[in-house]
Order: sequence, then C-alpha cells, then structure tokens
Amino acid sequence: MKTQHIEPFFATLKAANPQPNTELEYTSVFELLSAVLLSAQATDVGVNKATRKLFAVANTPQQILNLGLEGLEGYIKTIGLYHSKAKHLIETCRLLVDQHHSVVPRTREALEALPGVGRKTANVVLNVAFGEPAMAVDTHIFRVGNRTGLGPGKTPLAVEMKLMKRIPAAYLVDAHHWLILHGRYVCQARKPLCWQCSVSDYCSFKPKTPKP
Repeated sequence: MKTQHIEPFFATLKAANPQPNTELEYTSVFELLSAVLLSAQATDVGVNKATRKLFAVANTPQQILNLGLEGLEGYIKTIGLYHSKAKHLIETCRLLVDQHHSVVPRTREALEALPGVGRKTANVVLNVAFGEPAMAVDTHIFRVGNRTGLGPGKTPLAVEMKLMKRIPAAYLVDAHHWLILHGRYVCQARKPLCWQCSVSDYCSFKPKTPKP
C-alpha cells in the first residue's frame, strides 16, 4: 500500500464505524482480560456464550479462585483448549490477588508476567481498557496487514511494528478494531469480498477471481 493511500484507507473505515469496539463482552478490566485470555484459537461468539454464565457467578480474581480449577472448567468447557486456559486463568487470578491487590496492571511488563498473557493479549488490554495506541496482531490483522500491503511481515511482531510505524497517530487507537472487523467480515481468509470492500481502491491486493 502506497503511503498516500493510508490516510484515506483509515478515513473510510472510520466514516463507516466511528466508534469501533471489541466484540468480546465485558463490564470491567478484569472481565476483559479474562475474555481475551480465553479467546485464543476461539471465536468471540463462543467465548461470550461461556463468559455470560461465568461472569454472572464469578467476575473478580478472588471469585474465580473460589470456583477452583474444576469449577472454572465447568463454565468454559465449550471453549477450545479449556484445560490449559482454565489453569492459566486460575494462576493469573492468584497473581492478581497476591501481587496486584486484585487490580489488573497497566504496564506491558506486568501484564505479560501473568500466566497465559502474551504480547497480543497485553496489547488488547492496553488498547481496549486503557486507551493506549497498541496493535494486537491476531490472524485477521496479520492477514489484512500483509494482503493490503499496509503492514507486511512474516511474523506477528513484524506486522505489529510495521503497522505502528505506518498508521497515522489520529487513527492509531482505533486501528486495531477496524482492521480486525475488516478481516473478519470483508477481507476474509479464503474468499475476500473485494467487490464489496469500501477500501479496495487503496489496497495492494488484486483478486484473482472475477466478481460473482
């Protein structure tokens, strides 16, 4: 993607969705952290179905700990990799209680020190909960970054660094959401919907198949 196309690319996405947000359901920073931790290799829809029931009975670190591992697994067993995720969430809750007074920390270093919390999860919390310009590169953003030419890279970190450098500051806080939603609903993996894409004029990708 040419540099002169980046501003109109995001201006178009912003015009269509001025206040984008995550599709994960949450009412507190801890709920957000928990939902993102559970969302790896799972859909937001599937995570929301599980957390609606979980958060109704336990939505603080201590309450999750009170459930115990088996009790927690009972609520999240419909989510992929739930055994390891339950273990990580329990361990994270223990650290939050013991080291952070049950408050989710606001620094990348402290977040990434929590079990099961990698760079992507930390970026989501920093961006969504605390309004910091951060880019959580999931499969959708990795694909959109490479396909459009906006932030090409061979690894998620490389794509993240390129996007953080190229995206104008005015769009940086919300860019994460626009790119995820665009990848999820328009710039899809197998069959990108180029013929109905509002930013196709600025994209480097040229579809190989004709308009249906």
